[in-house]
Amino acid sequence: MNIDQTVATAVADLDLGEHFTFDALTAAVRRQRQHAIRVAEIPELGEKDGLCALVIFLDDADLIVHAHTDSALHTQQFVLHEFAHIILGHCETGRYFDAAPVDMLFPDLPAGLRLRALARSSVDNEEEIDAESLADYLAAGIRGSAFADTSYTEIFG
Repeated sequence: MNIDQTVATAVADLDLGEHFTFDALTAAVRRQRQHAIRVAEIPELGEKDGLCALVIFLDDADLIVHAHTDSALHTQQFVLHEFAHIILGHCETGRYFDAAPVDMLFPDLPAGLRLRALARSSVDNEEEIDAESLADYLAAGIRGSAFADTSYTEIFG
């Protein structure tokens, strides 16, 4: 399946429509995974290794942690990229990446749990490309929702 088909299928399964809010997307992902989703900023995350964000798949929740940025849009893109991994089922593929950043950030977590973290350590594999494409699509849907109720013709005739 190509990237466009992958993204289209994933978006259709969410049943959000063309434009949606971040909160509606979060609720749809929760429904799809039947897990709670927690998002937290960890300012130290990107300081040494350049890691922007990662998702840790726990038994009862998906935990998304992201580096600090002064831009709300940049933060949103970090989170949307991790949402995309969840939506695309990358938590179920059994393919995981370099666990070193997770080991460093969460040394008190059991090793088996740390290995279930999907870290963005390589941006040139198929899963990362698909996740970034879906994140871009989701961002466009959220931006579109900001204008959906107040379109130019409704205001200016």
